[in-house]
Amino acid sequence: MAPRKKTGQWSAAGIRVNGHELPLRSHAERALSDYFTHLEGSHPADLYNLVLREVEEPLFRVVLDYAEGNQSRAADILGINRGTLRKKLRLFGLAN
Repeated sequence: MAPRKKTGQWSAAGIRVNGHELPLRSHAERALSDYFTHLEGSHPADLYNLVLREVEEPLFRVVLDYAEGNQSRAADILGINRGTLRKKLRLFGLAN
């Protein structure tokens, strides 16, 4: 389990709001359930790639913001090397 920040409660499992843990997994499950509910008879395809496209860019944007633009710190938070981070930032148009 990841350590908890002293200034705000967080962990790899989720965040705490008003003393209640809101795991990232629950949010993802709810979003996917909503997606299937709103298909209205359409048949999903290539869902894995769709989810990655929808999640990856905001993940990099939020982590970079959390790291206050420090790419080395953002790469550490993401668990990737800085070269990979820079490549993704260029891909998403987030590079300085």
